[in-house]
Amino acid sequence: MGHTKSRDPPLWENQHPTRSSLWQFLQIINKKYGKDLNSYQGLYDWSIDSFPEFWEEVWAFTGVRAVPLASKEDVKLQNGQASEKKPFRHVVARDAPMFPRPKFFDGCTLNFADNLLYPRDAPDADSPALISVTESTKKTISWKALRDKVLQLVLAMKAHGVKPCDRVAGFLGNHADTVVAMLATTYLGAIWTAVSPDTGVAAVLDRLVQIEPVMLFADNGVEYNGKIHPSTAKTREIVEALKELKAVVIFQTVPGEIDTTGFKVARGQAWTHEGFLQSTPPYSDSPDLQGSLRTMFLPEHPVYILYSSGTTGKPKCIVHSAAGTLIQHKKEHVLQCDIRPGDRLLYYTTTSWMMWHWLVSGLASGATIVLYDGSPFKPHGDLTMPKLIEELKITQFGTSAKYLSILEQNQAQPLKAGIDLSSLRAIYSTGSPLAPSTFRYVYDAFPKTINLGSITGGTDIISLFGAPSPISPVYEGEIQVKGLGMAICAFDPSGSKVQDGEPGDLVCLKPFPSQPVGFWPQKSIALPPVSGADSSILKLPQYDAAKYESSYFETFPGVWHHGDFVRFDPVTGGMVMLGRSDGILKPAGVRFGSAEIYNVLLKHFATDVEDSLCIGQRRESDTDERVVLFLKMLEGKQCTPDLKARISSAIRSDLSARHVPAIIDECPEIPITTNGKKVEVAVKQILCGMNVKTSASVANSECLDWYRAWAQKHEPVSLS
Repeated sequence: MGHTKSRDPPLWENQHPTRSSLWQFLQIINKKYGKDLNSYQGLYDWSIDSFPEFWEEVWAFTGVRAVPLASKEDVKLQNGQASEKKPFRHVVARDAPMFPRPKFFDGCTLNFADNLLYPRDAPDADSPALISVTESTKKTISWKALRDKVLQLVLAMKAHGVKPCDRVAGFLGNHADTVVAMLATTYLGAIWTAVSPDTGVAAVLDRLVQIEPVMLFADNGVEYNGKIHPSTAKTREIVEALKELKAVVIFQTVPGEIDTTGFKVARGQAWTHEGFLQSTPPYSDSPDLQGSLRTMFLPEHPVYILYSSGTTGKPKCIVHSAAGTLIQHKKEHVLQCDIRPGDRLLYYTTTSWMMWHWLVSGLASGATIVLYDGSPFKPHGDLTMPKLIEELKITQFGTSAKYLSILEQNQAQPLKAGIDLSSLRAIYSTGSPLAPSTFRYVYDAFPKTINLGSITGGTDIISLFGAPSPISPVYEGEIQVKGLGMAICAFDPSGSKVQDGEPGDLVCLKPFPSQPVGFWPQKSIALPPVSGADSSILKLPQYDAAKYESSYFETFPGVWHHGDFVRFDPVTGGMVMLGRSDGILKPAGVRFGSAEIYNVLLKHFATDVEDSLCIGQRRESDTDERVVLFLKMLEGKQCTPDLKARISSAIRSDLSARHVPAIIDECPEIPITTNGKKVEVAVKQILCGMNVKTSASVANSECLDWYRAWAQKHEPVSLS
């Protein structure tokens, strides 16, 4: 079913690959197109060579629900069902360039939220759609109850003037009310955006001021690490800076009275959630009302705004389309992850992270999604998440590489603790590269039958380039496969493809549906020339093409440059993440990634070093770059000369003499983004003598002063 790697046997192989949805899909392709594909690599190659046909087959196999673009009367669905029709889409031109972004699925209309609320393979209406969990509570919502809650909120939002392409924001945690608010927003054709309530006010406003939301949903507080943290004061500050708000709606997420006084809402007022719903006509779950509220939109209609990290400036407001987001997530869930109706998907994430959107799309495949809001170490320490997997019978569990490395450092052993993890079929890890030692740890501490999917993609594509596969083996330190339909490879700095086994910049050569449609703010709202259609549902924002091109196609013209430094294994076909491209280390001209150094530290020094930051420093007066390794020590541990010597020796042994840092020094803190990612670029700029104005997106930006002081202390010696 996959490659054979004689020198290192795989950590996992599926004993029943032919039972997977991916294998069923492969058989359909063989029969329909006269192929004889019998491996993931064969299917991948076909998906690239015949990418219009591939996306057409994914659309049909995963059950995307849409109707032909026609008159207003023809684009309404009745009771969540579309009539059977012949294919009505033009998927994409075979010779379409990546820029300007081509249209996908032209000739149809769809409703994003409707696909999540009424999936083709929906379980029974009384079965659970959402399970919302905090450190102290659990709440289950059925499919019927979810639909009713969403449509009730749709009615209220519409009565308060929310229209297609309006922006609606959430300052919210990961709970059921957030999902309801998002679904109601996108059901109306408005654009959803969210920022986690643990984010500072300045960082929130860096994002929301740019998009001018007309409505804001917010929590009255959050529960984290055993404590209640009120957030209403922060919300008041945020509201005062947003000049287009028509309403603020406060959810009672934690116990306590909600005080809606003192909110300076520019064009309306603040409401409690219950008060907001009661301010409009009563909701009825009659099919006639549902039909009157449901509207269909073009495939490229905007559904989400996500944000770049913005560590050295204002975050970019990345706009994603309804059809592109939907079909990518359904492809990844159904084919790459083998998620089936009734499965239970838990991804530990915040609402700011791309993976929240990926999690919620699990509804479109008929899965029950589990929303966890709180510390992953409360109330049972390292065993909190494993116990939740046992209790709720989770089938797919996703998290960050950092979380798994903490379990590894703490030597957590859920199986030896007697926790039943027999329901678990997969663990997914992203956010940063997963160290080889952590692969081994997971297969020691968790069932050996799970598919450990280290995955990679990003905010810019709201999906994956490197993906799991239920019919491919797992090798230590490697992402299993290239995602189907994603024509990725590695380039050298000249723009030439490197051979497998050599490091390079991750690029994509052919269009894919989840390319963002643009950056907000838009240039204008324009009506495309479509005859016989209702103009009220077809107005699309027009974006700044120059900014789009410079963001993704400036480094390699016509080719998507993703910003990751990678290597593809010539034997297994797996993908190794080496770090961010802008953090590439090049001492003496040798290019390597910071992740290679981090892996050595985690493998050999996890009981001494809590975290680290590996930076390349080259100032104007330097003839070459030197590598600087900063260590944040575990409590009670010291960065001694002996430790530094042992680290240098381990790096020389595991990698090479050229990888050994020129300087190893202790630091008090590692700067991270609000999403928990290391901030390498800002520190690199500081060390290289650049004047960096760091944005509020750095969660602990005050620690950068230490790096500025360090850089001044280590100024180059003048030879004059």
